[in-house]
Amino acid sequence: MEWARKQQAVEAILKDLDQQMPSVKFRDVKTTTSAKNSKATLLSRKDSYCLGDHLMFRLDVYNYLGKRKEYGGDFLRARVYSSSLKAGASGRVEDYRNGTYLVNFTLFWEGDIRVSILLIHPSEGVSAMWAARKKGYEKIAFTGKFLNGTSDVFTECGFNLTTKAELCEYLDERDQEAFYCVKPKHVPCEAFTYLKSNNKPVSYLTALEKSLFNRSNIGVEIPQTFGNIHVSSCNSKVTMPRGKCAIGMSTPTPSGFVWQSQWHPVFCTTSRLNTLDQINTCLNRKLIYFMGDSTVRQWMEYLTKRVTTLKLFDVHGYGKLQNLFAVDTVRNIQIQWKKHGHPFITVYDYTVKDHRYVPQDLDMVAGDRDTAVVISLGQHFRPFPMELFLRRMLNVRAAVQRLLLRSPDTKVIIKAENIREMNADPERFGDIHGYTQYLALRDIFRDLRVGFIDAWDMSIAYAVNSVHPAEEVVGNQINMFFTYIC
Repeated sequence: MEWARKQQAVEAILKDLDQQMPSVKFRDVKTTTSAKNSKATLLSRKDSYCLGDHLMFRLDVYNYLGKRKEYGGDFLRARVYSSSLKAGASGRVEDYRNGTYLVNFTLFWEGDIRVSILLIHPSEGVSAMWAARKKGYEKIAFTGKFLNGTSDVFTECGFNLTTKAELCEYLDERDQEAFYCVKPKHVPCEAFTYLKSNNKPVSYLTALEKSLFNRSNIGVEIPQTFGNIHVSSCNSKVTMPRGKCAIGMSTPTPSGFVWQSQWHPVFCTTSRLNTLDQINTCLNRKLIYFMGDSTVRQWMEYLTKRVTTLKLFDVHGYGKLQNLFAVDTVRNIQIQWKKHGHPFITVYDYTVKDHRYVPQDLDMVAGDRDTAVVISLGQHFRPFPMELFLRRMLNVRAAVQRLLLRSPDTKVIIKAENIREMNADPERFGDIHGYTQYLALRDIFRDLRVGFIDAWDMSIAYAVNSVHPAEEVVGNQINMFFTYIC
């Protein structure tokens, strides 16, 4: 019964995403969207703008033949910025579904600003990618290592193995999360020790569709003629929030802006913990669990470097992806990072001996007012059908609900994905996959009492284009976390 309800929820979210994604066919690249032929027009141009004003652009897209497009669905990224002020903010894009878009920016700071509107993928590419993602699990190959006495035996593993060979099934019966390996001869399934992965030479795109994803076609600037735009105070100020960022607050889009390299949320105020003493006061007696991918492992690495009183503890792990555990025995601080369960994509061997999915790990958290959990999933799910990510996040949601029922004072924070490098393999790891997961993530957790760190929006504002952004970006993500828990 529970499985049926979960499947209904997955199908409902997929249906909603299907309605948001374009569904278009094309026979000639020349009929697809051309960034260089498209036009951005500044509406209601003024000589000078005031703080808090909205800057509105009409974007009309054209194909390579110079013909105006009659449908929408292009994957666009809009940003306003001032390089000298180390300032930036994302823009909100409204798709009228007829080849016209409205791009809306809020002016958060004084000075000269510039506008960037990028065509990441044309609607034809988005449509092809969305359709291709539904077609299978074959883009990643998993290799499992089994221990046979003193020898290692290697075998194929995955979510959907097409073979008549005997399989080892690793099933979480409650959440119906399953992973399989071809059973090695004369070796029990319990002898599964390590796993790694590599990209398979598999594509669900046609040759014509692939031609849309050359690096030179990804993230192309749409031409503009309006140059710098000047913003003055006009004796007015942007109305900034007075309340401190707190668990349970809803997060708008855009969720904030960067100024002087610091992140400023628009819906709440953050605490600035600039000294080691301030950070240690915040973390005093805290038990913190980072659960997920390497983007929260990066948080762990940043904290143990910045907070010199935290000492990494040898947890007898193996390889580059061993769990991390740090303590400060004087202040009773414990922080740990543990990777999430399948799929974890890496060429490095990692142990599955202590493997658990995030919902299982959440069920082992006792929780109290000094306990905080940060969950970040997404990057490793991009190469697989969307159902896998949705099912996992619905299972995480259910586990968060159970945690908050038994320990309502526990602080749970969901961290969204970072945007990736422009040269990332688009079919496996492209940001269009991350964006659909980001939309789903916001939907799944919107009515739960959790904190949300909109790393997606922050990544765009900082224009980092890196799955592992620079320390100043990581530091500002962590500062949001500190504000939520202290």
